[in-house]
Amino acid sequence: MDDSEVAYSSDATAAGETLQPVELSRIETSRLQQRVTVGSTRGPVPQDQWLPMGGGKQYPRMLPDPEEYVVEFDGPDDPLHPHNWPMSRRAVMAGILCFSTFAGAFTSAIFSTTAAQVSEEFNVSEEVSILGVTLFVLGFAAGPTFWAPASELIGRRLPLCVGLFGSSIFTLGSAVGKDIQTIMLCRFFSGVFSASPLAIVPATFADLFNNRQRGVIMSVFCMAVFVGPFAAPFVGGFIATSPLRWRWTLYISAIMLFTSFMLLLVLYKETYAPVILVNKASTLRRQTRNWGIHAKQDEVEIDIHELVQKNFTRPLRMLITEPILLLVSLYISFVYGLIYALLGAYPVVFEGVYGMSMGVGGLAFNGLIVGELVGGAYALCLQKSYALKLAANNNRPIPEWRLPPAILGAVMFTIGMFWFGWTGYTSSIHWMVPTAAGVFIGFGSFCIFLQCFNYIVDCYPTLAASTIAANTILRSAIGCSFPLFSKQLMENLGVQWAGTLLGCLATVMIPIPVVFRIYGPWLRAKSQLAGSAAVSTKGCV
Repeated sequence: MDDSEVAYSSDATAAGETLQPVELSRIETSRLQQRVTVGSTRGPVPQDQWLPMGGGKQYPRMLPDPEEYVVEFDGPDDPLHPHNWPMSRRAVMAGILCFSTFAGAFTSAIFSTTAAQVSEEFNVSEEVSILGVTLFVLGFAAGPTFWAPASELIGRRLPLCVGLFGSSIFTLGSAVGKDIQTIMLCRFFSGVFSASPLAIVPATFADLFNNRQRGVIMSVFCMAVFVGPFAAPFVGGFIATSPLRWRWTLYISAIMLFTSFMLLLVLYKETYAPVILVNKASTLRRQTRNWGIHAKQDEVEIDIHELVQKNFTRPLRMLITEPILLLVSLYISFVYGLIYALLGAYPVVFEGVYGMSMGVGGLAFNGLIVGELVGGAYALCLQKSYALKLAANNNRPIPEWRLPPAILGAVMFTIGMFWFGWTGYTSSIHWMVPTAAGVFIGFGSFCIFLQCFNYIVDCYPTLAASTIAANTILRSAIGCSFPLFSKQLMENLGVQWAGTLLGCLATVMIPIPVVFRIYGPWLRAKSQLAGSAAVSTKGCV
């Protein structure tokens, strides 16, 4: 952790002790946000290295105290602060962001329904055509390294709009592609641009909602991430088998993405506090004609070396050196990969074993969607008890509080995988039985993903951006490979033994949340990064 983050931790603790007994004031929080922005830690350049003023002018006198010219929020109830915007406006913006996330996740998976038609039209194997899913998810791994720092430099609105517009254009390019190379390249870049909501939306929810409100909206966000891939197969199946054929699956996806872009462009207002203050300073300069007035974000200069270190090198370094982050991210990656593996496994069962058409067989994914929704409802029910524990602990979160639902989810997920494998291998068992297994798989995967994700963020609160980036890179890099072998695994091993293998892998991973539930505090104490993060939470939420 660099000096700026150490300063951030100590300042946060001090602020929590002097300003409020429970939580930091919003003004102080905004100040702290500015101190760790890329480029904000460099000192002044020596005078002998200054450029000349030009025109024979001498250097002007320095401002008396630059801090006097820095704009801030006018108290905790300042209407400019996003937390104080009307709930109706914030709810609309949150709905648009969740729909944008859903559209990207939906687009990632819908190509799986076109594999047979694409391979036939371009004379390639189905393994090659399924690369359209793999490359899209690989784009999810590459995108956050750009979108996350961009959102901290220029705000949330522009990266979100550019990401959704770029994704819609490249998805349209995939739909009209005349050769397989064009389609695959467009799918990859569509994934890169679609990673914008995945990387930015959680931070945007932190801009808009306080800690008690954020748990609810994050549950809805996770449902959008998971329901999108499960809704795509039956929609794409019916479209691909209709006279519209496979290209219209991508046209529909492009329309959804472009609709998201237009909604953001028209209804979304910038939520990033430092950029809001930049706009406030600009208005004040025009009103007062005092050109010294500025926001802290105006002092930021882009440093490519620092940008690369903080947003690419550091996440990779944390994955290598932090066992908490590595093991939990590997577990999340396994669950995430199975989501895309099921895109190939379900057709083998419901089309191959039960003889259903592509569209009707895709309806079996509704069991997974029901499980996700039940998991989301369960997570929402836990919010009240979590808030009570948080208040009882002086608003200091304990990361291990997140893990009991993840342990339950791990058990349910394992049961669902064995259930699916042992009942989906023969048509003598009614098709509703393996479909019902999806409820357990969906419920378990949602609980594991949401709670483990919150756990690692709670473990590294001052390094949340790097933590999210590290998890996203590893999750997408591993998850993108699962569609390449899931269908072959089911066909070559047989549904029963392939399901048993996946169930055994899920069983082996059940102890991961259990171990961290028991030994998490000890491991965090041994970790320099997690240990310092824990110290920094003493005065803040």
